[in-house]
Amino acid sequence: MFFTYLRRELRRRRKAALVVASGLALGIALVIVVDSVSSGMRDAQGKVLESLYGLGTDMTVTKAAPPASEGGRERPRFNFDAQDGDEEQSSDIVMPQGFETLASSTVDEVADQSGVATAVGGLSLSVVKVDGEFRPGRLQPGEDSANGGGGGIGGPQGEVRGGGAEFDVNSYTVYGTDTTRQDLGPLTSSRITDGRTFKTAETDAEVAVADAAYAKEKKYKVGSEVTVKGTKFEIVGIATPDSGDAAANLYIPLKQAQTLSDSKDKVTTVYVQADDSQQIGAVKSAIRKNVPGTTVTTSADLADTVSGSLTTASDLATNVGKWLSVAVLVAAFVVAGLLTVSAVSRRVQEFGTLKALGWKSGRVTRQVVGEAMVNGLVGGALGIAVGVAGAYALTAVSPSLTAQLGAAAGGPGGGPAGGLLRAGGPGAQSADKAIEIALTAPVSASTIALAVGLAVTGGLIAGAFGGWRASRLRPADALRRVE
Repeated sequence: MFFTYLRRELRRRRKAALVVASGLALGIALVIVVDSVSSGMRDAQGKVLESLYGLGTDMTVTKAAPPASEGGRERPRFNFDAQDGDEEQSSDIVMPQGFETLASSTVDEVADQSGVATAVGGLSLSVVKVDGEFRPGRLQPGEDSANGGGGGIGGPQGEVRGGGAEFDVNSYTVYGTDTTRQDLGPLTSSRITDGRTFKTAETDAEVAVADAAYAKEKKYKVGSEVTVKGTKFEIVGIATPDSGDAAANLYIPLKQAQTLSDSKDKVTTVYVQADDSQQIGAVKSAIRKNVPGTTVTTSADLADTVSGSLTTASDLATNVGKWLSVAVLVAAFVVAGLLTVSAVSRRVQEFGTLKALGWKSGRVTRQVVGEAMVNGLVGGALGIAVGVAGAYALTAVSPSLTAQLGAAAGGPGGGPAGGLLRAGGPGAQSADKAIEIALTAPVSASTIALAVGLAVTGGLIAGAFGGWRASRLRPADALRRVE
């Protein structure tokens, strides 16, 4: 009887039911799109941070910057021999990025802290290579000598002309990776697209993995040789970053990096993975307390430095979008409730007659709530369909957003600006270079569950309004309206 009466009433009042369902569908669809876009923003921001940190990295530990009162760091110096004749000369400067290093033992200290699952050290280097030659000047005879004059004492003897120098400066970055622990650190944010990665036993081998963009620029391929400070490395693999810029132009074993930079048993960065992602704050505090002289930077710290259209769109989705969704939902719920109350008021004779025939108030209320719930579920189905279609349309378009990493970002390079942010070498690229990210709007199961919950809630709210009105009806009300 309940379902028969329910089906008949909904068919009889199709227009009113469609209005209620459409209002709920609009609010639910907007919530799905906004929630999906917000999820896409989080994924995009995660890709930006992964390009700096590496997959699975929750935080990095670097040496604390010295106080400004201690003065500036020593600048690099290039030494060339004064030689006769035209002869090409070359000089390499290999130095830790940020000029600050930690003892390798710091890696074990960090790993021993409560809440730390694993810790791996890395050494980020800047390489500046200067190639060129000096051209000695040549003595050109004076005017008198050219005319056959004696050119006695004090006469014009000529002048030196044509001397000078021409040098080419090339800068790039090298990252020393622990070949026994390649599951953490910047190299994990790239995939090997040609050749292979390091073997575990190659802890001190003269092999390298090149970033794909750098290899293309320098025309390197698997099997090519690259010389760093007089040491020849064979390129065994080409790595392509999954998103953003590469952490470094070349990757070599950690021991080789330490040797080239005269940084024996030193690292610039310790990459940390926590046991529980919800306890990162506590792990950070423990490291800062128990490992003095270090700076701990979490992904949340880096996220605060991300700006550009990615942040702007994220703020809009988080603030304006969510508040707009709430406003539309509230309006939809209120309209659904009012329309249900209005429909009940127009059915006074009907419900009064049913009560006169023996229907209890509770049965009438359940009938009204049941109708409202069906309207809510229909609206939820429509809203899910429209919202999912909108999210997939946005993913298909994939608008491009930019993310700029502020110069104050604590990063993997061992300095306030984060050395790995400068993939082109010291000063070659700005630390706030924009990274382009394609926006997607993934629809998760939790988003669908949220939509279903909103549909049920909307039906219950509308049913509560209508049920309250129906419960107040009396059989006498129907008799008064009978002509």
